[in-house]
Amino acid sequence: MTSLESSMICRCKSTLAEKIKERIANGPDLKDFIEAAEDNNDIQKDWDVYEGKLRREKNESERLRLPPWLKTEIPTGKNFSRIKEQLRGLNLHTVCEEARCPNIGECWGGGKHGTSTATLMLLGDTCTRGCRFCSIKTSRNPPPPDPDEPTKTAEAIASWGIDYIVLTSVDRDDLPDGGAEHFARTVREIKKRNNDIMVECLVPDFRGEYVCIETVAKCGLDVFAHNIETVEHLTPYVRDRRANYRQTLQVLKIAKEINPNLVTKSSIMLGLGETDEQVKQTLLDLQAANVDCVTLGQYMQPTTKHLKVVEYVTPMKFKHWERVGEDMGFLYIVSGPLVRSSYRAGEFFIRAVVKNRKSSLPD
Repeated sequence: MTSLESSMICRCKSTLAEKIKERIANGPDLKDFIEAAEDNNDIQKDWDVYEGKLRREKNESERLRLPPWLKTEIPTGKNFSRIKEQLRGLNLHTVCEEARCPNIGECWGGGKHGTSTATLMLLGDTCTRGCRFCSIKTSRNPPPPDPDEPTKTAEAIASWGIDYIVLTSVDRDDLPDGGAEHFARTVREIKKRNNDIMVECLVPDFRGEYVCIETVAKCGLDVFAHNIETVEHLTPYVRDRRANYRQTLQVLKIAKEINPNLVTKSSIMLGLGETDEQVKQTLLDLQAANVDCVTLGQYMQPTTKHLKVVEYVTPMKFKHWERVGEDMGFLYIVSGPLVRSSYRAGEFFIRAVVKNRKSSLPD
């Protein structure tokens, strides 16, 4: 499983199965991500002078206290409730829910720009890899994919009235093509029902196989995303050994070469112990791979079995990286503590870019 979404885990209600409770019991509690609206303005004023500890020293085992800027409101709203209810009926999975993402209410509800976004997870909920930042369950031989999932997914999306859909998945190294054709079928089914919906595919690396990357890059999607996750130095400690930093860059580069009209996108987690020089080099490497859009967000430790947060990066530092990315010339860059790889993926700017590129194509 790629992407930052899977690192945001909350404690669930006691009615959940015992094995699920055990898995997430040591993660941040739901109340850690909720802030009363009347206190929010006061907290924001104090962010610049926050005196809490933000960085864990070497060999220090105590978990850092969650800073105020990582707190958010409980998701609500008609669109949120409607989408959630339909997902249950179709047995579809979303990263938004699996990862307990705090931005779910804003994305499903439409956010300030009125563009509703959801992130659906294809190919089941069991990954063949075991990255140390991710709490998705793993197995060498997951259950086979649902052959009707592309159709069911497309039908659900068509009924939601959303503008932008992100399709992602667990890694499926057990499948000959890594699930590439399953992605492609889903995109085609969505576009067949409503060609105006923007489709982003946040894909695994497909073991770097050209034909698999080509299958997705040519299927009619609008945005091809694959996450670099962290800096090169930390990759062997953070990601599964089969997830190679240079391979990730190659996947993104190949997708753009196959289909130059694609918007390509990647994401970086901060707070794992990376240096400023390493973050800058990662941005330079993504730029060299012709990546258009980059998101940067805070890593959160899902359970005590996963990598500890080394540092809670301040909103000011995230803003710094956003400025750096803009100066480097990325088409779009968003950087913030609560940003995830598909956070506000339907931002009007990305939609405008995709539409402009399509309108400039010859008939």
